[in-house]
Amino acid sequence: MVLPCCYLAPVSHYSACFRNSEVRLEVHDHFTKQTLRNRCLIDSPSGALPLTIPICKTDGKTLMRDVRISDHGNWRHQHWAALESSYRQSPFFEFYADDFAPFYEKRWEFLADFNEELMMLTASLLDIPKPVGRTTSYEGDAFAGLPPSGVRPYYQVFANRHGFLPDLSIVDLLFNLGPEGVLWL
Repeated sequence: MVLPCCYLAPVSHYSACFRNSEVRLEVHDHFTKQTLRNRCLIDSPSGALPLTIPICKTDGKTLMRDVRISDHGNWRHQHWAALESSYRQSPFFEFYADDFAPFYEKRWEFLADFNEELMMLTASLLDIPKPVGRTTSYEGDAFAGLPPSGVRPYYQVFANRHGFLPDLSIVDLLFNLGPEGVLWL
């Protein structure tokens, strides 16, 4: 199965990983703005909160593997602060914080490298099959192959304020359920 190379991908992406023995990340597609490649949604006290990694300007024909991360706006600090403030009270944030913090301290040059390393870490923490690598050429729209999100509701810190929010970033499942998160995939 080929999956798009996304930033802290939604639970449905990891569900697809869990159900397939061989997963490759599509990095030969053209980068499209306003997609999950550089965006994710996390839970917050006011509802779903989008986090966006700024990228260096692309011409619309830039391959995902060649997209560079911009350091504009101190995004690493802002994203980590948002994760801390949203999930600090979740049952497993402290357990996994030291695994994720280095991603927001190091400067990454390429978005695909950053996303792939985050996905490898998360797959490892959930004890699910890791992607076996990247595509070597364009293999089609990786988003088209994803199953519709059918994630069963699970505990979320702010559900009492705004109800269950389906298919948030995988960190929502991980920080709220820990290793048992795999049972929801």
